[in-house]
Amino acid sequence: MLAVLAMSAASTTIAEAATAMRCSHQLPPAHHIAKVVDRWAAEVEKLSEGELDVQVFGADSLVKANDNILAVAKGDIECAFSLNFQWGKTLPLMNVTVGPYTMSSIEAWKKWPTSEAAAFLEEKLADKGVKNIAWMFQTNVSVFTSKGRALLKPEDFQNIKMRGLGPAFDRSLIAMGASTASMPGSEVYQALATGVIDAAITDVAAAYSRKYYEVQDHFTVVPVLAAYLHGYVTPSWYEGLSDKSKAALKQAGEAASGWAIEASQAASADAPKQLEEKGVKVHIATDAENEAFKAAMQPAFNEGFAEETGEDGKKLLELIEKIQ
Repeated sequence: MLAVLAMSAASTTIAEAATAMRCSHQLPPAHHIAKVVDRWAAEVEKLSEGELDVQVFGADSLVKANDNILAVAKGDIECAFSLNFQWGKTLPLMNVTVGPYTMSSIEAWKKWPTSEAAAFLEEKLADKGVKNIAWMFQTNVSVFTSKGRALLKPEDFQNIKMRGLGPAFDRSLIAMGASTASMPGSEVYQALATGVIDAAITDVAAAYSRKYYEVQDHFTVVPVLAAYLHGYVTPSWYEGLSDKSKAALKQAGEAASGWAIEASQAASADAPKQLEEKGVKVHIATDAENEAFKAAMQPAFNEGFAEETGEDGKKLLELIEKIQ
């Protein structure tokens, strides 16, 4: 009996020792980066030897996408993952990779997690009340989705209403004649289905995993922007962790950066064919078409980004040049 009680007490102590880490994100389960987040969570638990109990809540099931940043900063939850452009006006520096045709090199992304540019952004994130713990490259291959006709040149965007990605990038869409609406990724499918918006721009793999092929019939593949998901935690919660748990987060974050690149490259390679198999028309933009998009979009984005970020933006672009 005493042995049973002792074992029970030991089990209780172990259970109490595990620190809960609730992590919210917006991606659907089938998304390639959602799977990387799950793999990261398992790695954190393994490396922390059970000190951290990582509970992942995807698809907006815990906190809505637009509320994740504030929820972590306030300590309502311990952890979240957001797409860079969800920082919007709060920290527009995060949108630097969204610049049309600015950072599409995979080699640059491999250098990103330990780069001066990433460290610079981590300092700015700390100033906004969160501690960054992981960088997960999501895509450098996007699609312009539409219904009835393909979007192949800037003139095709006249009078088209699209989901926007943030003020600076939206300028580049507006420069081509589109109007934009702000909404999280989880709401785009319904907006397309009901005609609230006419078209969208998204990661080519996300267009497949979110089933855009059910509500759009033309997909133009363009290397127009690079997007990433990043993980962050409440600083006060982080400071209360053991050195082992902190090291586990660091090591798992570095590993996940590599997994994300591998998963994203595979997803980007497979997605165009997967979309075609659903009966939609997929067009890979030609060099000439990309040059026309770049000429129309880049100046408008650069002007907006400069206005939003000032000297910090200029410095960040210089740091990014070092890893290109």
